[in-house]
Amino acid sequence: MASAAEQLAANLNFGVLAKATELQKRIWFTLGALIVYRLGTYIPLPGIDPAGLEAFFQQQSGGILGMFDMFAGGALSRMTIFALNIMPYISASIIMQLMTAVSPKMEQLKKEGESGRKKINQYTRYLTVLITTLQAYGVAVGLESASAGGVSAVIDPGLFFRFTTVVTLVGGTLFLMWLGEQITARGVGNGISLIIFAGIVANLPLALASTLELGRTGALSAFVIVGLLVLAVMVIACIVFIERAQRRILVQYPKRQRGNKMFGGESSHLPLKINTPGVIPPIFASSLLLLPMTIAGFGGGAPGTLSDPVETGADAAAGQDGWMGLVTQAWDTAGGLFADLLPMLGHGQPLYMALYAGLIIFFAFFYTAVVFNPEDTAENLKKHGGFVPGIRPGKNTAEYLDYVLTRLTAVGSLYLVAISVMPEYLISQVGVPFYFGGTSLLIVVTVTMDTVAQVQSHLLAHQYEGLIKKAKLRGRRG
Repeated sequence: MASAAEQLAANLNFGVLAKATELQKRIWFTLGALIVYRLGTYIPLPGIDPAGLEAFFQQQSGGILGMFDMFAGGALSRMTIFALNIMPYISASIIMQLMTAVSPKMEQLKKEGESGRKKINQYTRYLTVLITTLQAYGVAVGLESASAGGVSAVIDPGLFFRFTTVVTLVGGTLFLMWLGEQITARGVGNGISLIIFAGIVANLPLALASTLELGRTGALSAFVIVGLLVLAVMVIACIVFIERAQRRILVQYPKRQRGNKMFGGESSHLPLKINTPGVIPPIFASSLLLLPMTIAGFGGGAPGTLSDPVETGADAAAGQDGWMGLVTQAWDTAGGLFADLLPMLGHGQPLYMALYAGLIIFFAFFYTAVVFNPEDTAENLKKHGGFVPGIRPGKNTAEYLDYVLTRLTAVGSLYLVAISVMPEYLISQVGVPFYFGGTSLLIVVTVTMDTVAQVQSHLLAHQYEGLIKKAKLRGRRG
């Protein structure tokens, strides 16, 4: 027989949504905040030459700038006030999560409850300001040196341009951080995730239009376009299935006698997700692999090209004595190796995809070990009298949880590798003109699932309130 909650969930429809006025206000507030965010992605930074910026970004679109521009919804390629998007805040949040696992002081703050959580959030905001300032200054310096075809991306380089760029980008990121917190508190869903979701979805119409245009001109066959649509549906179904999948470990609580009555004896379960780290491993792996391409693009080539253009290689080594000549020769040798490896690290290359898969697997295990501690979980179960049937409490329970979690993480990491490597293969071999799948599709599906779940919980709460009001009215009549 279905429970009361399951019966209420089965009766959810648009009629119930029309009566939930509080939920409607939350939805309208969320939509309004996302519209404000999208409007801000079209407000340009002062002192930018649009023609020079567009030409430069076309050269750098294959590096890490292209991936960040995907998350920013095109704000980076237009160099607007939201060019850095919310990524510095996400980086700060990840660093603080790592610190809570490494630093005993931060771990103690985490265990203090609500007060500790507020302090950690405050430290996260301070770290966001620091990271954003460093990134904004790097963007300003990079824009001053950016040029394509003799056209500079900055109209008037100098100290004033750097100052205004840093202030504007820091202000834009802090505004998005505040906007995301307002969406979480007064809207529906996680505000930070919805901002990234809106940026990714905003690029979908342009990507679909470019794909259909290639089909019209004959660059892509109709069979390939239909195959992409079918593959997209299959990938979405796979993501939903894996993200919902859990390994439920049975936890039993002993019976206790108080007087002549027996209490307890109920059983529960400990849910372990297959993909515990989420989208963190692909983002970290992409950032590390695309960093050499970006450095080469900003520096004008390999490390060897940064040395003296007049004397390089063996000539420079011969003209200098002692350790300085050895340093110069080692630098030029490293530059030659870098120049040889750089083409192998391009999108779709076997070395790139092999390193990409290896880094995803490494970060999947690393981040899972950070966010889930089997020893702490086993100790908490022991304190509350819970135990896993057939496993002794304490150390044996921790080893069992670690064994199960290791196998789940192995499956989850292979799933992340398949989802992330697939778009690289499609771009290089099939000629797909947009980034299909990978972290973008994973973020879109997971955020949609979380938002729908929150909407459903609000509707259930509204129906429960209606049932309570009816019960009170019947009680007064009785």
